[in-house]
Amino acid sequence: MSDNKRVAIYTLGCKLNYSESSTIGMDLMKSGYDVVDFEENPDIFIINTCSVTDFADKKNRKIIRRAKKINPASRVVVIGCYAQLKPDEIIRIEGVDLVLGANEKFRVAEHLQSESDEKLFSCQIEEISDFHYSFSYGERTRSFLKIQTGCDYICTYCTIPKARGKSRSGDPEEILRNAREIAAKGIREIVLTGVNIGDYGMGIDKDNVDFLYLLKKLDSVEGIERIRISSIEPNLLTDEIIDFVADSRAVVPHFHIPLQSGSDKILQLMKRRYLTDLYAGRIDAVRQRIPHAGIGVDVIVGFPGESDADFNDTYQFIEGLDISYLHVFTFSERAGTQATSMSESVPVNIRRERNEILTGLSNQKRSKFYDSFLQTNRKVLAEKADNMGTYSGFTDNYIKVNFESYRNIENTIVNVLLEWITPENEVWGKIM
Repeated sequence: MSDNKRVAIYTLGCKLNYSESSTIGMDLMKSGYDVVDFEENPDIFIINTCSVTDFADKKNRKIIRRAKKINPASRVVVIGCYAQLKPDEIIRIEGVDLVLGANEKFRVAEHLQSESDEKLFSCQIEEISDFHYSFSYGERTRSFLKIQTGCDYICTYCTIPKARGKSRSGDPEEILRNAREIAAKGIREIVLTGVNIGDYGMGIDKDNVDFLYLLKKLDSVEGIERIRISSIEPNLLTDEIIDFVADSRAVVPHFHIPLQSGSDKILQLMKRRYLTDLYAGRIDAVRQRIPHAGIGVDVIVGFPGESDADFNDTYQFIEGLDISYLHVFTFSERAGTQATSMSESVPVNIRRERNEILTGLSNQKRSKFYDSFLQTNRKVLAEKADNMGTYSGFTDNYIKVNFESYRNIENTIVNVLLEWITPENEVWGKIM
């Protein structure tokens, strides 16, 4: 048995966090630590947190308490957005030994080996300008590749600029090197991640380097069969990007395009950089060029000032969009954002009712989208099977499909006939 200290990393939140946790884990292994599962009684817990909602903060605290129950003698290190936004709150939680802000989380090994009694290492977010390259490697089939971080937008509900700083990008050559390293590991799919990846190119002192430039470069990386765009703002989704995806070798026909509200009044209160006309035009452009594309949409319900009429506008607007599914978020007041001081707060019970209504609409949209592909063949990246030989995986346009195989096809792309859908919107098919 190894005499190395055992470390477990628990990741909450977005794909970007998963990407960064993997890199932190690799750095710890290089420093002589053994990275183990959360339940394996590690000596050290590193909790990479999210703070996008109040519910996320509660989950962070729950995981911290759970770590101490697993091993009361362990050291608990908290990193991530919650650590940057509320370090003083975290350090008062019983059992927390170390809090590392945005500028320190990639120096975990150094802090663990330090003899300092200091427990809290943070800084003003305006001081952060570094870009730390990272990609995830835990799954055999896909990897989250960080290309950008931070955000220069000032949406009135969002804490991310305060947690991650200004928009900045990785050098394209270094990102391509990471992509080739991912391919060498036998991973088939790359998911491009960041806070605002359509803003890629910010902070790079090179001419004509933008998101489309990077997509074209990544499309030529041998060994990567799929490249997926995690999310892109509607005002940054250009016709040129849509055209490139339509003809791309590897970039899959799947877009996740945040909307947040279908009411122009609420979009303006949110300080979003578009109105509904622009958004509808982007959906139409995708559908005209790539009819089979999967299109996901983020929407927030219960924003301050959202009247019944405003919510009805949102419902009607989304109902008329040719999209595939929704991610519905209930508005949560976040300290330090402009939205917390806005009048006309929507009662929590009304927020929840609106969430349920839009979740129902999402189920309808998803069912209709899935149904349109029944009795067609789609390429599916097979993930790990259960004990009965049932595999699942996603089509290029993001339909999750279950199917059986008596041979090991994990991490291969297979042709699957989509045959039927359960009442819970689960798609089943068979290999062709």
